[in-house]
Amino acid sequence: MLFFKKISLSPPQILVMGFALIILLGSVLLMLPISSTKGTTLPFVDALFTATSATCVTGLVVRDTGTYFSTFGQVVIVMLIQVGGLGFMTMATLFSLVLKRKISLRDRLLLQEAMNQNTMEGIVRLIRKVLMYSLVIESCAALIFAIRWSFDMPIGRALYYGVWHAVSMFNNAGFDLFGEYRSLTQYVADPIVNFVAMFLIVSGGIGFIVLSDIIEFRRHRRFSLHSKVVLSMTSALILIGAIVIFIFEFTNPRTLEPLGWSGKIWSSFFQSVTPRTAGANTLDIGALRQATQFFIIILMFIGASPSSTGGGIKTTTFTILVGAVASMIRGRSDLVLFRYRLTQERIFKAITLTMLSLFLVIAVAMVLSTTEDASFLSILFETTSAFGTVGLTMGLTGKLTVIGKIIISLTMFAGRLGPLTLAYALGPKKGKELYRHPEGKMIIG
Repeated sequence: MLFFKKISLSPPQILVMGFALIILLGSVLLMLPISSTKGTTLPFVDALFTATSATCVTGLVVRDTGTYFSTFGQVVIVMLIQVGGLGFMTMATLFSLVLKRKISLRDRLLLQEAMNQNTMEGIVRLIRKVLMYSLVIESCAALIFAIRWSFDMPIGRALYYGVWHAVSMFNNAGFDLFGEYRSLTQYVADPIVNFVAMFLIVSGGIGFIVLSDIIEFRRHRRFSLHSKVVLSMTSALILIGAIVIFIFEFTNPRTLEPLGWSGKIWSSFFQSVTPRTAGANTLDIGALRQATQFFIIILMFIGASPSSTGGGIKTTTFTILVGAVASMIRGRSDLVLFRYRLTQERIFKAITLTMLSLFLVIAVAMVLSTTEDASFLSILFETTSAFGTVGLTMGLTGKLTVIGKIIISLTMFAGRLGPLTLAYALGPKKGKELYRHPEGKMIIG
């Protein structure tokens, strides 16, 4: 962080440069012959795509992680996932705390921007909680994974797989080591793997503020408005998503039909949870019906929650949009959630963020439609997956052209950092307008 202090940059600019430098460093390391199993050099565009996908915790891959990359390369990828998921400012703060260095005011401003907070109050305390919760959750999940997979592979490999996939799942990255782009399809009906993976995805996706509220509920006996909104909307989306996927895919011979009832239920819930920016899958996404694929696009666009390891426009933004529509239909001027009224500034910010995100997805999909030889639904799915830092694909990723790989890499980068910089840019500005224009009237609808 000393380098950034010597140049005059705003917090969003420092975050963008920080993530860009991490991606470039990761690209160089992945290009080294030691990073591949065959000792060959990975082309720069493929290395850049992989490093961007890992740092932006997406999960889209152009080279199979489990077969192409060596142990060194896999370790580089999982380190990029951890740094990208928690944020490089969080990791820098960890080193400062270990070295007992004082956290400066500028550092706190950067942390406030990185964690998408409205105030600096208690920001260092929040970072300590983020690091502690992450370590505990990942360690427990890694142990359970290792015990389960020890029945399928040597204990050393099972432990390695357990740690690796616990980090990947908690950070909503979606990378896996099972080879042949299979993800978790071989464990489609396994209750242990399904439950632990979904728990990690949801824990990383609801945000550290909500995690803190849940863990400390016994002491405070209440949830903040933010936690109530996140928990209620997350639960609703998972339940509705599972029901919709179950209904659409129940008679699909390539997905749910061959499975028993437990397999149908587990896979329906897993495919409902994973679009929350996780990227892992237990069913072949390309084999899903088009209605299901389009529904997953909607879930991916919504994404996870603020201050989490996930992307998308976030559940709170979606809640405000739905609430604003409901209030307008009911003829009410105020948006009230859990007996709290939200200001118009929050509503405008949610609308602006959603529209800019929608424009980005549409623009990228239109450009890719001219550079890639694929169906529009497949391109839209890939674009939304990249923007929401999800990592699910209908099979297009490995067929992308060089231009397509670069465009998707930029989309992943924008999806990971866009909401942060937008939140800063749309924040309340100091000073008042000296005048107001006369009120105009126009017909709507």
